[in-house]
Amino acid sequence: MIRLPGALPAWSLLLPAVAIGILQMASGSDLGPLAVAGVALTLFGAVIAAVHHAEVVALRVGEPFGTLVLAVAVTVIEVALIVSLMLVGGEETAALPRDTVFAAIMIVCNGAIGLCILVGGLRYHILGFRAEGSNSALAVLATLAILTLVLPAYTTTTSGPTFSTAQMVFAGIASLVLYAVFVFVQTVRHRDYFLPADVADHDVDLHAVPPSTGAAWAAFIVLMVALVAVVGLAKTLAPTLESAVRTAGAPQAVVGVVIALIVLLPETWAAVRAAAGNRLQTSLNLALGSALASIGLTIPVVVVLSLALDRPLLLGLPPKEIALLALTLLVATLTLSAGRTTVLQGAVHLVLFCTFLFLAAVP
Repeated sequence: MIRLPGALPAWSLLLPAVAIGILQMASGSDLGPLAVAGVALTLFGAVIAAVHHAEVVALRVGEPFGTLVLAVAVTVIEVALIVSLMLVGGEETAALPRDTVFAAIMIVCNGAIGLCILVGGLRYHILGFRAEGSNSALAVLATLAILTLVLPAYTTTTSGPTFSTAQMVFAGIASLVLYAVFVFVQTVRHRDYFLPADVADHDVDLHAVPPSTGAAWAAFIVLMVALVAVVGLAKTLAPTLESAVRTAGAPQAVVGVVIALIVLLPETWAAVRAAAGNRLQTSLNLALGSALASIGLTIPVVVVLSLALDRPLLLGLPPKEIALLALTLLVATLTLSAGRTTVLQGAVHLVLFCTFLFLAAVP
């Protein structure tokens, strides 16, 4: 978590206000290169501010509720970006939810976790965490990933990597129910599984004074404003982003990778910061919680949107991506099974992450 002053930082209040102002000016206008750069920079600033205010709320409610607040806030941003692009892009964006969710899993399970383990391992050599909590999260993640991203490529009711209407509804409900059960276990029934077993006394972030109730509510309100700005700015940038991908000749899946990178970068920073403070359990809560929320909340929303707009939804991954997903889940299982990690596991995950990025651009 972050060390908070007595009041909310001025920049965290200014960025959402500026984002709303830029959104008002940019809506309905044809954006030139300079304007696109300005809107993109403002969008990133709004994401940073949103995650900061989510951290303020998180520090008030404590662990593991804190990481849950961050995960849900980030997922709301992700869903907003996906929905905005789907509404603008039409049937061409049928695979966008699949590509974004898959990218989020790869970024979280390989990029974020690998970087956290590497940073923490270089500093503390051996990092400990509660295997029972991390393994529980990974089991749910593997089930959701296979159910929503792999099975559609093998079902026979419809042709192609798609679900039938009944299958989509089942997948959406199952995703939401399984995520809800996980949240119940994480926050109520087995909350101790997700709390750090032991913490370094020198980690100053742990001794930060929680904000007042008034500051937490103010942060929550500004968080909502920032999320509105993110949705609007993403919708404004959607045509430019898709046009740039087509012009560069890059695969359409790159759009999903860019969305996931934009959304997860601030939270990855928070997770790496926790690992640098010898709090790998918090890092894993953040990372795995984001991946779970990405599937458990995104899939039901896009299923409803697909049915409401009568648009196709491609969920099944191609063979290459299925192989990468299977390898990632296998390596993650081995990494999280012992409750202790070193830089070696971090290096393995980062190599997988680089492989994912390379193959996304050069399929």
